[in-house]
Amino acid sequence: MRTTRKGSVEMPAFVRQLVKETEKRVSSFFKGGGRGGAEHMQGEGEEVIPSPYLDRPVLDKLTEEGCSRWGLTYALGSMQGWRANMEDYHNCVPQLGAGLADWSFFAVFDGHAGNQVAQYASQHLLDQVLATGGIGPEDHPDRVRGSFTDGFLHTDKHLLTAARREGWERGGTTVTSTLISPRYFYFANCGDSRAMLCRAGQVCFSTEDHKPYSPLERERIESAGGSVSLQRINGSLAVSRALGDFSYKGAENRPPTQQMVSPEPEVCVVERSPGDEFLVLACDGVWDTVSNEELCAFIRSRLRVCTDLRDVCSQVIDLCLYKGSLDNISIILVCFPGAPQLSAEALHQEAALEDLLESKVAEIYEELSSQGEDPDLLSVLTVLANTDVPGLPPGGGLQSKYVNLSALCQKLITAQ
Repeated sequence: MRTTRKGSVEMPAFVRQLVKETEKRVSSFFKGGGRGGAEHMQGEGEEVIPSPYLDRPVLDKLTEEGCSRWGLTYALGSMQGWRANMEDYHNCVPQLGAGLADWSFFAVFDGHAGNQVAQYASQHLLDQVLATGGIGPEDHPDRVRGSFTDGFLHTDKHLLTAARREGWERGGTTVTSTLISPRYFYFANCGDSRAMLCRAGQVCFSTEDHKPYSPLERERIESAGGSVSLQRINGSLAVSRALGDFSYKGAENRPPTQQMVSPEPEVCVVERSPGDEFLVLACDGVWDTVSNEELCAFIRSRLRVCTDLRDVCSQVIDLCLYKGSLDNISIILVCFPGAPQLSAEALHQEAALEDLLESKVAEIYEELSSQGEDPDLLSVLTVLANTDVPGLPPGGGLQSKYVNLSALCQKLITAQ
């Protein structure tokens, strides 16, 4: 664990993440004070510049769950978090119609510079993909690939008309989507949201993020007259493929797929297997804080102690928040018959961990109080993070227990 020093106590990196430039926010949140506005006030006579971040995070979560007749179960969780606006949308369609009842479709849309493009895409993309006519019971991979590519391009074309009419030219959205047939997973990704498949306990596949500094993306950007600086297109946009973002799609005599920002998805096909456990689709608010392997391990551990997939999604969101995510956070978890099941042994270990954490928090609080200090959440966490705590969830660590630890500390503070 990376650490830094604060006085004579070694502070773990994740505590420093909370403290750095946000200590006032975190303290205000847990003590119930502070403002909730989204604007940064300048000096008198200067322009008021809206901040993309709030003084306190919006912690309300949207969750839903469902299933298909062939054994798939899924849940969604999303939260606005520190962002001034919620710009994420999603699609959860466990059973398609018109002869495709054994097919499913899931997608996460991560909007930027407004939510209008993400909302529009979430309402029209699947229809445009299906309207190409290449998706049918015959399940032909090449045709499905073509349908995805054409569907994305058609959606972007119709979106341009709507954007000009409604004034959305600055807005855009990334998309990560998965079409599940009886034989294949079809992953269509455009931008830096990501889909990941866990099989037999390991990450089997994940989509590639489309970033401006990637060699092939950079080559296209520069050929279209753009540049990459600060790892962004023209020093501004942090993704190189997206729907919308039409101010980056004006290079003359170049097709849509060769503009600075391309609406073309990268489509990958993976054959299904009895070892398939679960599929995750999430925005970069998740992937900026956890790796594929960490999230795979964390979700597998949660599935052994929790039967409600909505709760598992909620725990992932909390993990990302307390690992420092300042973005909107959205995740879709799709489980297959081979997913880890509830385990009596895992439940026993989880209960033992909760008891251990409660005793350690009480010991640390008492010790700090005996030294004349006024313990708070951060001081207790700083000590606890440098203490051996066996049995923490793999891939989650102490951050995954932050909500519980906060409640324990608040209980001790209130009792004083």
